[in-house]
Amino acid sequence: MNLLALYCTHQTTPLAIRERLAFASGEQLAAAYAAMRERFPETEAVMLSTCNRVELYLARPTDAEPLTPPQLAQFLSEFHKVPLDEFVGELRAATGTEAVRHLFEVISSLDSMVLGEPQIVNQVREAYRLAEEQGACGPITHALFQGAIRTSSRVRTETRLAEGKVSIASVAVGDFAKSIFDHFSDKLVLVIGAGEMAEETLRYLKDEGVRDIVVVNRSPERAQRLAAEWGGQAKPWAELNQWLGRADVIVSTTGADKPIVDAELFKTVRAASSGRTAFILDLGAPRDFSTSVGELDGVFLYDIDSLKQTCEKNRKARVREVDKARQVIEDESAKFMAEFYRRAGGDVVTRLMQDWHGVSKEELDRLFNKLPHLGDRDREQIERTVERIVNKLLHPPLEALKDEAREGTPHGLINALKRLFGLND
Repeated sequence: MNLLALYCTHQTTPLAIRERLAFASGEQLAAAYAAMRERFPETEAVMLSTCNRVELYLARPTDAEPLTPPQLAQFLSEFHKVPLDEFVGELRAATGTEAVRHLFEVISSLDSMVLGEPQIVNQVREAYRLAEEQGACGPITHALFQGAIRTSSRVRTETRLAEGKVSIASVAVGDFAKSIFDHFSDKLVLVIGAGEMAEETLRYLKDEGVRDIVVVNRSPERAQRLAAEWGGQAKPWAELNQWLGRADVIVSTTGADKPIVDAELFKTVRAASSGRTAFILDLGAPRDFSTSVGELDGVFLYDIDSLKQTCEKNRKARVREVDKARQVIEDESAKFMAEFYRRAGGDVVTRLMQDWHGVSKEELDRLFNKLPHLGDRDREQIERTVERIVNKLLHPPLEALKDEAREGTPHGLINALKRLFGLND
């Protein structure tokens, strides 16, 4: 199989290089497919470009000259105008079965930063769709990516790899906040500080339907930036106590060297809240809220340590499912390769049968023209005899081909049969 995967991922390649090799827009991706067609005619291609990886899957007909990693690296260098020596050492390549297995691991999230994360499935589907849209797919890549999608479905239904949140923000919202609130569309979220953890938590809260967001930070500029990004409003630090008293969900990550809210202060500012529930995610290290705040009625306080414990428990549970997922991937990879070689062998079988029976028909026609006195019954007997001879002669090589196809590796035998019987195009 002339299948080559060339890739750089978060596991091996610095972000700065991945960003320079990424296909950042639909227009750039379309241009890349056009350039690929011009440089490598009759080549199937699917390009997968995300924040964590840039991967190219290229396939060519069995009889064609295989593409090489240096050829693709040169293509990337010229297309992105990045000197080859700045990234070539970061690229990884896989061919044949190894390339199939790599894609199946990627779409099953075994190769992701967060084991079991679901986003990669949609990213691979979208990459495949865009390749189809650009007319870049062919029989091999169609079968490959449909097999990948089928594999990811099996992994998700036959293992528990995707169960349990494993990032602090996803645990905070998915495991804790959702156990307290049925919905979030009517909840006011107060963000204290403007750190990355608070921003990630906001992303999950937004996905759950949060509409009202207030950001309070000592730096007005950072508060304004974060509020604008998530459709909220920035308020001055002097109004912190006012919004502490009104918020339903509080996300705090200030980086202060000691708690900024104690139980007495929080009880005072919540006096007018009519006993409403307060859900507090204290993501500060050290804490922004004194532990005594969590002892107040109607207050659910979770700090970063309690969230980490749940994350680690979920992560360990997922790791135990990795072996099951790999078994599914091995099974699907073997099926894909066996089917591929069965089809390739089937083409050889069909052509051999057509060629040999065609030759026998030509010779029989020549014979019957020389023996016009033969009756229909005699002609029929001769035709059947010749057909049996052809089938018996073809039987050993075709049986050998079937046997090797069951093992999934008849590439060499297919090429040998083509050469022996003159089947090359």
